[in-house]
Amino acid sequence: MPQSREDQARRWAKVVAKAWADEAYKKKLISDPAAVLKAEGLELPQGAQLKVMEDTAALRHLVLPAMPADADKLDEAALSERLAASDCNFCGY
Repeated sequence: MPQSREDQARRWAKVVAKAWADEAYKKKLISDPAAVLKAEGLELPQGAQLKVMEDTAALRHLVLPAMPADADKLDEAALSERLAASDCNFCGY
């Protein structure tokens, strides 16, 4: 059974907290995110490549989400509303 968004968010929060507390764990997360996330019980999309980047006070990373499959059927306002209503588990903005 697929994990709920809440469960994914809880597990991701645990990973982030561990990375903040343990430099070796953070280095492993950055170098091999799939292995660390799987070990923490996060479900990963089949065949997806993962990259972890660390924000600092001076450098923030913004992620442009993948376009939805039905984007060609929606106007910009509808797309914006859908994105605003989504649960962005991995963004801090």
